Amino acid sequence: MRNVERITSVKSELLDIFMSMEVDEHVERRRSAAQRSLRARRGIELHREFQKLSRDIAPLADDEQESELH
Repeated sequence: MRNVERITSVKSELLDIFMSMEVDEHVERRRSAAQRSLRARRGIELHREFQKLSRDIAPLADDEQESELH
């Protein structure tokens, strides 16, 4: 009877360890996904900022070329 109790205890500990590992892996995957999402969002924001700057600067470059011609 003592061996059965011991086996049950070991099984329970192994299950607890396995579940803990699963939870840790899940947390790590969520954290990694959140970081990837933030990097992607920032990349999109930077791309839009550069596009806006290009549009804002383009008329200035045209004005400079016209003033050089006159």
